[in-house]
Amino acid sequence: MLLNLWATWCAPCVKEMPQLDRLAGELEGEVKVVTVSQDIRGAEVVTPFFAKHGYQRLEPWLDPETALSAQFTPEGVLPLTILFDASGREILRVTGGYDWDSPEAVRLIRESLAAS
Repeated sequence: MLLNLWATWCAPCVKEMPQLDRLAGELEGEVKVVTVSQDIRGAEVVTPFFAKHGYQRLEPWLDPETALSAQFTPEGVLPLTILFDASGREILRVTGGYDWDSPEAVRLIRESLAAS
């Protein structure tokens, strides 16, 4: 699973969302891409955001209490993307914006999974 913590007010997060949607298609059957909003207003802002952008593969998961941010990034840095292997072990962490559309991103994920 590739877990992405993001928020609608975070510019690098918003930039990554369409990239993550395409990445989910590229890695379909290999990796589940899960994006979890850290917006404290929850569905009130996330539902219209998803409707406006029409993502094909991402689902609007919500964490308005920001429990995941507190657990994984006490510094509060978003976006935060973590790759977990089938055992639930963290094998890759990317803090801040990243180009998820790049061949390098797909290679990095596949190599991290193969090495785990």
